[in-house]
Amino acid sequence: MESKILFLGTGGDIAVTSKQKRASGGILIQVDECQFHIDPGPGALVQAARHGINVRDHTAILVSHSHLGHCNDVNALISAITLNGIDKHGVLVASESFLKSGFLTEFHKNCVEKILPAIPEKKIAIQDVEIRSLYTEHNDEQAVGFKLFTPKFILSYTADTKYKKDLVEQYSKSDILILNHKHPFGTKKPDGLASEDIVKILTKTKPKLAILTHFGNKLMNTNPIYEAREIQKQTGVQVIAAEDGMSLDPVSYSANLKQKTLNLYRKKT
Repeated sequence: MESKILFLGTGGDIAVTSKQKRASGGILIQVDECQFHIDPGPGALVQAARHGINVRDHTAILVSHSHLGHCNDVNALISAITLNGIDKHGVLVASESFLKSGFLTEFHKNCVEKILPAIPEKKIAIQDVEIRSLYTEHNDEQAVGFKLFTPKFILSYTADTKYKKDLVEQYSKSDILILNHKHPFGTKKPDGLASEDIVKILTKTKPKLAILTHFGNKLMNTNPIYEAREIQKQTGVQVIAAEDGMSLDPVSYSANLKQKTLNLYRKKT
């Protein structure tokens, strides 16, 4: 299986997702034999089919919190992955708020192989991938982000969070940082990350690539591409505003891989 990041939706707030101005199917990450589906919101199963993804190959579903834009299709995905429990497999890694919410049915709990609570500072190993849950500042107090340590790259996902200085360090040493970007420059009292906040985060953490997604309505009206260009200009970090269906190879942004490649060409002494 090739390594790939695929955006099955880039819509954020209800004003965007209710009209499906942008899809809301979450993010798919493939690495080696693993296939992870992060935050499967409304239409996740539809978007996976549209983009040729076989959800039967899913290794795990990762859910950052209990808001429907991030977890609406969890039961539908589990049914598809396991053939309604006939082929019991797969792992659900989810915030405690989601696991307590009642959204996950008792039937679907019994369809997956494991259910693991996503708790900050607690490490989870799935095959060769280590998953760490990250702190957030959100009205769902048990919401988490995720940091994936794979053999080929390190990827962090902020999930929904406000800016807080104490949270920034946890994104450090990421090859790729995916940020849920709700507000454009100049937004007062944002309830999620605004462009100014992302400038602060990238200036400190310096990933090889930053990808903006989960756009709010105000940001859609100003155009995410323009915001991404200005953030890149101010930080010197390569910044992409994701589009629905956008796919990229994460391995090409791996610092470790680049270092290994350079080592091949060092002169022998």
